[in-house]
Amino acid sequence: MSTLPSKELDVFPNPKPSRNYTIRIDSPEFTCLCPKTGQPDFATIKLEYIPDASCVELKSWKLYLWSFRETGAFHEAVTNAILDDLVAAINPRYARLEAIFNVRGGVYTTVVAEHGGR
Repeated sequence: MSTLPSKELDVFPNPKPSRNYTIRIDSPEFTCLCPKTGQPDFATIKLEYIPDASCVELKSWKLYLWSFRETGAFHEAVTNAILDDLVAAINPRYARLEAIFNVRGGVYTTVVAEHGGR
């Protein structure tokens, strides 16, 4: 396989840093593992951010999310870790990450984490 998961987020210069504009990225195939059972958890990751100097490159975002496939993590922890890594990579003016997890044991979980103000 020529492409492998990666914890690196590649960035590129914001083409219009003088303007506030919103970038939305939906990733419906996120998976990680339940830290208690080892069973897979499936989620849709919805990212919304207002870039400052940099934007996240989409292929690296996909490979970054893929890197969680074999990671055991509680929903709350993985959601905040993803947002923390994004903020460290691009320092957006604002970011909102919504992780919508599929049903597990009859319970749906959605975790929302935010950075900055609008």
